[in-house]
Parts: sequence; C-alpha cells; structure tokens
Amino acid sequence: MTTLLRDRRALVAGSLAVTAALTLAGCGSSDPAADSSDSPAKTRTVSTANGDVEVPASPKRVVVLDSGELDSAITLGVRPVGATHSASEDAFPTYLPASETKDITPVGEIANANLESVAALKPDLILTSKVRDGERYDELSKIAPTVMTEATGSAWKENFQVHAEALGKQAEAKKVLATYDTQVAKVTEALGGKEKAAATDVNFVRFVEGAEIRIYGKQNYIGSLLADIGTGRPPITDKAKDGFSYDVSPEKIDLADADVIFTSTYGDPGKAGTTKTMNSGLWKGLKAAKNDKVFKVDDRLWIAGIGYTAAGKILQEFETSMTK
Repeated sequence: MTTLLRDRRALVAGSLAVTAALTLAGCGSSDPAADSSDSPAKTRTVSTANGDVEVPASPKRVVVLDSGELDSAITLGVRPVGATHSASEDAFPTYLPASETKDITPVGEIANANLESVAALKPDLILTSKVRDGERYDELSKIAPTVMTEATGSAWKENFQVHAEALGKQAEAKKVLATYDTQVAKVTEALGGKEKAAATDVNFVRFVEGAEIRIYGKQNYIGSLLADIGTGRPPITDKAKDGFSYDVSPEKIDLADADVIFTSTYGDPGKAGTTKTMNSGLWKGLKAAKNDKVFKVDDRLWIAGIGYTAAGKILQEFETSMTK
C-alpha cells in the first residue's frame, strides 16, 4: 500500500514538471506568428532616392535639412529636434508658426549642415534630398536612418508623400491633401471659374542679388501652384531653361509682360536690382504695371516655402491680391 502511494505521488509530480516545462517553453516561443500578434513592428521600410531604408516605426527625434522637409514635418504635426536654415537667414521661415519652431535647434545652412551638430542631437531619422546632401549620404546614414528624395521644387507633392511615410503620418497626409484641393478649388472659383482663370496670364519675377532677373517657368514650386489654380502663363515661360526660369537683364524686363505679375527679392533690393528695375520706363510700360496688377510678396514664403503649409498661405495671399 505504501509502495503504490509513492508511485502515484511520483507520477503526479512528473506530470506537473512536464506541464511547467511546456508552459515555460510556450512563454519563450520564437514562433514568428506568436510574436507578431503581440509585438508591433519596430521599423518600417521606406522607398527613397537611395533605395529602401529601414526607419523607426514611430520616429521621435527627427532632423530636417531643407525648408521643404521642415514644412512637411510641421504640416504633419511633427516638431523636428533640429533643422537647417537658408544661407541668407539665421532663423527658420517666419510663415511657419513660431510656437512650432521655437525649440528647434539650428544645425547649419541648407546644403551645408554641421554633421557634428546633427549627431549631437541623437536623431533617429534624417530627412533631406540628393540635390542638397547626396554627397554626404554615407556620413548622414551613420548618424541615423536617412530618407532622401531626388530633388526639391516641382516634385514637392511627391516628396511630401515620402516624408509622410517616413514619419508614419500617412493618415494625416490624406487630410492635408484634401484641405489643399478644397482651397485650390475655392481660389479658382474666386477668379471667376476655370475659363476666366485660364484667360488670365500670370508671371512670377524674382530679383536675385548677384544674378540676373528670373522669370519663373512652369517646372518649379510656384509654377505647380499656378497650374493647380488653372491660371494662364505667358509664352515666355515656355522658354525657361529646364522649365525652371528664363533669366533676363533689366534691359529686357519687358519680356516679363503679363496680365498679373508677382515679384519677390532674394537679398538686398538695391543689390538685386529690384528698385532700379521697377522704377524703369520698361517696367512701368508693362501691362500689369499699368493696370496696377503687380504684387510684391515674401520670397521666403513664395519661393523657399515648398510645402503644404506654405501653399495654403500662398493661395490665401494670391486670392486676396487677385480679387482686390
């Protein structure tokens, strides 16, 4: 009787030991199916100008190295820890909310970021483009996953989608696009509809310190906004080099003639020739000048903004100017 009791106790103990072992094995299972149901992915793959890049699923410390990337981040509700600024300014674009840029650490000039300053911020994601930082991609990638688009300017909408994917903000991006489309339609309607908008030739003239005057073509940021609104563009824009700009001297500014002209200045107006040119007889003889349809705008918004927040403000100013 005693022997039988000992055998039963041994059997129960053995069963409990096996059960405990199986339970522990289940807790430490390396089965992918079991892991994926409980643990969200820590990284995502983003298609970039340099191929696929693994980025954090939810980046927390983002550094942006151009104005377009800064606009994208702020638009999508992400405040970068660091950003570059233009060579002519020591601050970030004033069209962006000051509350969103006040705590961002400057890391140098666009296309010439200080890599030590970038690294010191310990970023987990860097956003830029090949046209700005392509030659330093390897160095940047050693600091943090680096997402580059090919270029800036006319590709701004495509770039925004890449930025949204890298930041994990695709849902927010859809709302931004919907808001933009609604605002564009509103501006076109304010011009009298699509036919009247198309019958109004609009030019953009930029005075640049140290360079010739630029009559902007159709393959650039501002050109894409005008195309979305549906305005006409004068024939001179078709002569723009690579679709970007047709450069002229003050003596040929009459080539900029259009129904409406928007102008901006990069640098000092005196050194850029803005004051002299706009006081000349050739300028005063332009159709837009005669009809009081010349509008001076902020260069840092209309040219350097390159993003949806900038676009929203430009469309608002454009509508106000055109409906005076």
